[in-house]
Amino acid sequence: MKQMNEIFPYFQPIVGVASGKVIGYEALARQLDKNKQVVSAGEVFCNKDIDVIQLIELDRSVRRQALEKFSKLPGQSYLTLNISSAWIEYVSNMNELPTLQMIDELGIDRSRIIIEITETEGDIDRLVKLVSVYRKNGLKVAIDDFGAGFSQLERVMAIRPDIIKIDMRLFKQAAKGGIASDVVHLLARLSKRSGCRIVCEGVETADEFVFGLNCGAQFLQGFLFSEAQAGFQEELAYEKHINSLRSKFLNKTLVKQQQKIIKINGIKRLIIHLKEKLQHDFNLNELASLNFEETGILRFYLCNNQGIQTSPNFNFTNSKWYTDSLKIGFNWSWRSYFYHLLALEKTENLELHRFVTSERYKDFDTELLCKTLSIRLDKDRILLVDIKTE
Repeated sequence: MKQMNEIFPYFQPIVGVASGKVIGYEALARQLDKNKQVVSAGEVFCNKDIDVIQLIELDRSVRRQALEKFSKLPGQSYLTLNISSAWIEYVSNMNELPTLQMIDELGIDRSRIIIEITETEGDIDRLVKLVSVYRKNGLKVAIDDFGAGFSQLERVMAIRPDIIKIDMRLFKQAAKGGIASDVVHLLARLSKRSGCRIVCEGVETADEFVFGLNCGAQFLQGFLFSEAQAGFQEELAYEKHINSLRSKFLNKTLVKQQQKIIKINGIKRLIIHLKEKLQHDFNLNELASLNFEETGILRFYLCNNQGIQTSPNFNFTNSKWYTDSLKIGFNWSWRSYFYHLLALEKTENLELHRFVTSERYKDFDTELLCKTLSIRLDKDRILLVDIKTE
């Protein structure tokens, strides 16, 4: 029986979205409470009354136990070991790192071990050196709680991790929508552009699983599959569950995409109709009879081939059109929806009704989420239309 003050590792499985398999484990420190129940040992490592050196020794003991158990696990799954960046200053010799020595003593393939950097403290230059040593020795590096603060962005730029774990609190908030959702999608895009794999942890519900897929996460971890346990799970333990979740995601997403395509096609037909009207003198009152309000069209305006706005903004609200000349003379050539259209014209046989669409943004005037569509009106003018999105 383990003593009350003994700390030992439990293992939480990490699943691969594409394979449906358990592809790795995170080693987490556990202890027994006064009722002999297994609980997190986090409070021990946060205890300011315990000497740092003693905490480091406890941490290394847990790490050693985890590696000993993992050394007996066949296959190619990986093990993630948490290492606090706040303790880096206590590393006396970068060429004799305890974790590397343990791995070699136990005969573990180094490529199966991931060092997960926790905490936001610690000297960034020493951290870069430490990461460099781990990498030279064949280990991969992950950053935990990405999105929890600017320091994490600084670390991503400094050490270029192989894996990024989205901050659990941010992820759960983002799964409910709002600005947090936009932030996580932005972080996910940054991760992919920097060549990092994304892990979403704290996944507890099917909705959070779906949100993880929408973010492009390759790996997921959380109570939806399993809490941390004393042993390792079968590689295909959650395959049926993951297959079912993926199917639900696909079906649900297909319906949404079909609805979105139908709506977009309706908007495009309306814009083509608007384009035809604009070939000649037009009457704003006559244009108001078209189905602008239901499609979410907010305004349209015209630019020349240099991107200079040559017309007022024709704004549509409350079933009426009104003009705003404030932005006549503004130059939009630096916007992607403008130069992308010109580039297509120079490299392709552009169709008469070819659209270019911007990314989603918040409109300054209405504070609504919008997109801008551009289309060639004639050889001298380009029509741009701002549309409300969800």
